[in-house]
Amino acid sequence: MSAEKAKKPSDISIVLCGQAGQGVQTVERLLMRIGRLAGYNAFATKEYMSRVRGGLNSTQIRFSDKPVRAFIDRTDILVPLEKGAIEHLGKRVSDETLVIGSAEALGDRSGSANNFVEVPFVQIAEEAGGKVYANTVAVGVLSGLLGITLETAGGYLKTFFAGKSDDVIDGNVQALGKGHAIGTGLAESDQTDFAICPGSDVEGQILINGAEAVGLGAIAGGCDFVSSYPMSPSTGVLVFLARHGREFDLIAEQAEDEIAAVNMALGAWYAGARAMVTTSGGGLALMTEGLSLAGMIESPLVVHLAQRPGPATGLPTRTEQGDLDLALYAGHGEFPRIILAPGTICEAIDLTTRAFDLSDRFQVPVFVLTDQYFMDSYYNLVPPDLSDVEVARHVVETESGYKRYQITENGLSPRGIPGFGKGLVCVDSDEHDEGGHITEDMEVRVRMTDKRLKKLDGVKDDVIEPTLIGPEDSDSIVVCWGSTRHIVEEAVASLGRDDTAVLHFGQVYPLPGRTKELLGGVKKVIVVEGNATGQFARILKIHADIDVDHKILKYDGLPFAADTLARKLQEIL
Repeated sequence: MSAEKAKKPSDISIVLCGQAGQGVQTVERLLMRIGRLAGYNAFATKEYMSRVRGGLNSTQIRFSDKPVRAFIDRTDILVPLEKGAIEHLGKRVSDETLVIGSAEALGDRSGSANNFVEVPFVQIAEEAGGKVYANTVAVGVLSGLLGITLETAGGYLKTFFAGKSDDVIDGNVQALGKGHAIGTGLAESDQTDFAICPGSDVEGQILINGAEAVGLGAIAGGCDFVSSYPMSPSTGVLVFLARHGREFDLIAEQAEDEIAAVNMALGAWYAGARAMVTTSGGGLALMTEGLSLAGMIESPLVVHLAQRPGPATGLPTRTEQGDLDLALYAGHGEFPRIILAPGTICEAIDLTTRAFDLSDRFQVPVFVLTDQYFMDSYYNLVPPDLSDVEVARHVVETESGYKRYQITENGLSPRGIPGFGKGLVCVDSDEHDEGGHITEDMEVRVRMTDKRLKKLDGVKDDVIEPTLIGPEDSDSIVVCWGSTRHIVEEAVASLGRDDTAVLHFGQVYPLPGRTKELLGGVKKVIVVEGNATGQFARILKIHADIDVDHKILKYDGLPFAADTLARKLQEIL
């Protein structure tokens, strides 16, 4: 082994690409957990076509000796499971990429260069008992190539297939062993050494994705009712809450459409529950009348909006940050709202939890903005401690003569619920007086409008401050929001500059009061966001009078890549 090979890498990027239904996700699941058992920090994300079968989908897995939490374009190892996979990935495959696949998947590249290695997965699987084990062979090859012991890989494999028959378990174990021998042989040859050192602090950590994080945050926030119509990429939250509904005394209702879903949620809040809807852009478009109803009746409402490219159906399984304007302006008439956009798994739990309290306390709709990339990405982290989270219910026991919309100094009227006290809780979608009764009195109209908007002052006093990563006196600040946080952090860190910081906004509306202070005197403000028009940059200008010097925008349906973004930032800086 050469001296160059003896130096172990610290970060490996593996990409698997095949048809929908071909088992790419099974390989990902097995390999991610085997890697975790081997002590690696792990990250995975996926891109996929809008079809149940066929097409080409890919998954990226990164293993590292340090926390790794962002998508990159670089591909160190590619396993194409289908013809056309290499072309599908395009520039993500370079001359340095080790490509391992069957002769059919490699095409005429088989044997043409040292970094194209033919491995007949199906043939080897049949030797182990059937072609159904082909994906397990691939897991074995990659485990061996990464230096993961057969004992570690085989131990998890037996756990994974514990519910299957002995014949199925034995067949998978044999297939794994045959693949592992090939991978070990490649590692011992003149191929690049892909064995990385285990992380020092990963024991006891868990793997969790964005959808699960939002679901956990909802449960921690006291959510006891979720009503939604399935729509990618938001459906994972509905599935998670439905799966754990009995454990947490939570009702998950799959409504007949989005209009029914939002009205069910409003009815639940009126009755005293804490409710959420989870949807995507097209679904929210149908919910806007219900959203406006929430504004008029001053009902709390938590909306999880998992963004995808539009307009219309757009790219239904891809990612984008294109619905910020929709969340900001959805619903006719003028009424306050809060928009949160978590950038990390832990932040998704925290901000979703806080969304329920903010919505309940200020009696306004609160959005939690994510996107397909965030929903489908996951990595290892210390299990969050939610034991000290307290759910404060902001309702009052009503007295006789109770007025649901009583005029107050801060615009917040005591919120009662039917049956809790002696008062009548009257709400109406028409303009109404303090008692909730329909009115066309113009002076009352003005007072009620002012009252509703007054609540925004209280919201501004209780904002979630942005996170600054780097020195506060930096010459340049790279601004991001939502799911791009880890990507931008890694990109900026890789530049090794001490004059550049990252500012991530987890609350994008209303803007935190320190926004002007943090960005006003900076020489270069660079905004990174996944849409075509710079929607957050526009909010910075309108609401904080911040002039953005450079915008880096992406709207092809794929996430930013940390390594590619770093090169673009270097050109600007």
